[in-house]
Amino acid sequence: MGKTSVLLVGFLFSFLVATVQAGDKYKKYNDPSLPINKRIRDLMQRMSLDEKIGQMVQIDRKVATPEVMRDYKIGSILSGGGSVPHLQATPQEWLNMVNGFQNGSLSTRLGIPMIYGIDAVHGHNNVYKATIFPHNIGLGATRDPELVKRIGSATAREVRATGINYVFAPCIAVCRDPRWGRCFESYSEDPDIVKEMTEIINGLQGEIPKDSRKGVPYVGGKDKVVACAKHFVGDGGTTRGINENNTVIDKHGLLSIHMPGYNAAIIKGVGTVMVSYSSWNGVKMHANHDLVTNFLKGALRFRGFVISDWQAIDRMTYPVHANYTYSVLTGVQAGLDMIMVPYNYTEFIDTLTGLVKNKFIPMSRIDDAVRRILRVKFQLGLFENPLSDESFIDQLGHQAHRDLAREAVRKSLVLLKNGENADEPMLPLPKKSSKILVAGSHADDLGNQCGGWTINWQGGSGNNLTSGTTILKGIAEAVDPSTEIVYEENPEFDYVKSNNFSYGIVVVGELPYAETNGDNLNLTIPLQGQYTLYNVCANIKCVVVLISGRPLVIMPHLEQVDALVAAWLPGTEGQGVADVLFGDYGFSGKLPRTWFKTAEQLPMNVGDLNYDPLYPFGYGLTTQPLNATI
Repeated sequence: MGKTSVLLVGFLFSFLVATVQAGDKYKKYNDPSLPINKRIRDLMQRMSLDEKIGQMVQIDRKVATPEVMRDYKIGSILSGGGSVPHLQATPQEWLNMVNGFQNGSLSTRLGIPMIYGIDAVHGHNNVYKATIFPHNIGLGATRDPELVKRIGSATAREVRATGINYVFAPCIAVCRDPRWGRCFESYSEDPDIVKEMTEIINGLQGEIPKDSRKGVPYVGGKDKVVACAKHFVGDGGTTRGINENNTVIDKHGLLSIHMPGYNAAIIKGVGTVMVSYSSWNGVKMHANHDLVTNFLKGALRFRGFVISDWQAIDRMTYPVHANYTYSVLTGVQAGLDMIMVPYNYTEFIDTLTGLVKNKFIPMSRIDDAVRRILRVKFQLGLFENPLSDESFIDQLGHQAHRDLAREAVRKSLVLLKNGENADEPMLPLPKKSSKILVAGSHADDLGNQCGGWTINWQGGSGNNLTSGTTILKGIAEAVDPSTEIVYEENPEFDYVKSNNFSYGIVVVGELPYAETNGDNLNLTIPLQGQYTLYNVCANIKCVVVLISGRPLVIMPHLEQVDALVAAWLPGTEGQGVADVLFGDYGFSGKLPRTWFKTAEQLPMNVGDLNYDPLYPFGYGLTTQPLNATI
């Protein structure tokens, strides 16, 4: 071969290599100008089985490292309740952590970014100094879907401040029995109100375009997050309100009471749906192929991904984790797309891989799961912007969000009693008095007024959890400077009697709890709260502000109480309570659930045949602001 021929061959070889390399650099799935379905198809054609199964895995940040993300091709990370970089971590520290994990994902062969999830159920509640909004039961009392949408938008911005892009909210459970420990996470016992409050999805994800296909997920910008409708389905209807238990109801009841919120959420383009720990007529929801695959994905045409709850496939058997192969097989075949493992990811990956290779689970089921997960990631814009945007850092605890939370508190308050008759109302209270008494375990306790799911999974008492304004501080800011405020958490009977107080404000209620720890068959005010209520209200005119995640037994105390306010779990902005007590704003809230006389009446919901409440669903006295013109 001549010298010229050798040079020509060399040139052609170099040209071909360069052409192949250039072609290899262009990947359809990385081209934002292409339709999402084409990008998904291109990416899935390139994926191996282990890369697909990795996408189906969600692990807690406690076991995540950039190396784990890279080596196991993990699709998602979450922060469980209280799972934080460290106590009082700043937004920048959160963001740096998330980006570190993301860089691990981007270093894989295909560079598929992970999605990071967190429980943001009343604001960005795991994060120090975030705005904590009223829990859902209080928002249900506002009857204001537009307010809830604005709360969704504010929450999304605060979540983005920490580099996170996926929230396990909203909870659209319809709580039918207040003995359930998650009742405060439910907007109402009425499915119509729950359905209306799915408007929060438009705040979290953005308003879905009118020409969108039903069921296709939508996220409308860098200041929005992927939402999650939970817990599918019937979690609020379990027998005696026992958490994760069995909901006994016919299909018509399930569809008419517990399902409407899901249809509304899907119409709004919700990105994900989380399945419930509970069972329906004895069948675990995580094993219910008919409801998860046939109904949710089929009849309702949901095109986002279905995620399990925390360790939920382990809990499909008793004892927990007794037959993990069965649990993985049954859960994935039922229609679960992403599994919140959250720790034993190697066991899950090995188990699922074995089930696929041995043809117990068809490849079509894996492809369906991965296609759905990738659809959400593409819609979120993760492939274009995988790393967190630092421009949102100042949004955490932003004053505009705190003002919004204060507005929500004002609108959530339900006035149950106001004097003995309309001619002698107790409220609004005079701002100028010689001396007033503020008492009770919840008057000066930020943790108590926020409730569960605040910084920690179970929440906690005290004023060191996060930043905000207690109800006592709100009262101090509201009254005239000449008014003397005396605060005694648990005053003695004789002390109240002998101190010539103008009136008393008693703030008592439940201590923080979440999930099963909140299951309660008695629903009474804690004893010390009852003593405080009696010691104050037996001696002076008093208003009782009840801080609780549900109605409590109050009838034995009603005669002594001059005014009674249900304040639910108001969050960090306690000034909102004082705003209404002292007449800057009027009471407008309406009961989102029936207030029973005794716990023996439960369950009792509006529309029941033997409906005999202390205060009916929808009840709520109103007052006019003191400066209102008539």
